[in-house]
Amino acid sequence: MDVLWMIPLLLIPLLMWTSSTFVFYFKKCFYVAWMMCLALITIPLCILKSGGRDVENMRIIRFMVRHVKYFLGLRFEVSGWEHLQTEGPYVIISNHQSSLDVLGLMEILPDRCTMIAKKELVYAGTVGLICWLGGIVFINRKKTSDAKSVMAGAAKTMLDDQIRLWVFPEGTRNQKGDLLPFKKGAFHLAVQAQVPIIPIVFSSYSNFYLRKEKQFKSGTIRLKILPKIETKGMTTDDVSSLSDKSFNVMRSAFLRISDSVTQSNGPLRH
Repeated sequence: MDVLWMIPLLLIPLLMWTSSTFVFYFKKCFYVAWMMCLALITIPLCILKSGGRDVENMRIIRFMVRHVKYFLGLRFEVSGWEHLQTEGPYVIISNHQSSLDVLGLMEILPDRCTMIAKKELVYAGTVGLICWLGGIVFINRKKTSDAKSVMAGAAKTMLDDQIRLWVFPEGTRNQKGDLLPFKKGAFHLAVQAQVPIIPIVFSSYSNFYLRKEKQFKSGTIRLKILPKIETKGMTTDDVSSLSDKSFNVMRSAFLRISDSVTQSNGPLRH
């Protein structure tokens, strides 16, 4: 009987070596399970530090999550750090490719910064609870009126509490090798609060992670922090042009850094 228990233990390294599909599911399952375990450990730490829901808890969450990249074989190269050296509140916008974005986000997350996320995330077990404790603002993407009222409240909170908010303006995950058209919520938020926008671009994950093809190798992600875009003096009439300007600078940067990563590492074969 003891020998039978050893068979799965011997099979795992063999499958890790021979099956890319097994590696894909193994890494995905490990990532989800480990993040839930980390959240379970972090929940009491946040409660002890802040007594409940507080954006300052993001410091603890950031510290707890930053090592996860090593387990998945990921490396981050960050450029443009100087653009985050901005005082006061601002809105960060970035492209959104998968749940792995959380690792890049935690790599560079400024102090007093939290996120805007879909409402469904609050129900994700221990991860949902730690998101709530970190002050994440939840929106119902299916109800435009609710999303608008949440954004209006978020603008007031940004100014009253001097916090920064991270938004994914594509609105959903996208791994199609380009950016999806931006939704306007982040830009209404920045204009209402009269705070700058700081665009951040993640290079394409296609050189190491392909969801449909079940590929998940080690790889490098380049994060480029772009110069801030001011919104002072803008009104709701300027939101569309602000969105277009942000999209164009981010798309240009995305294509440029994604090409450089592919040339350095080569495309993922499948």
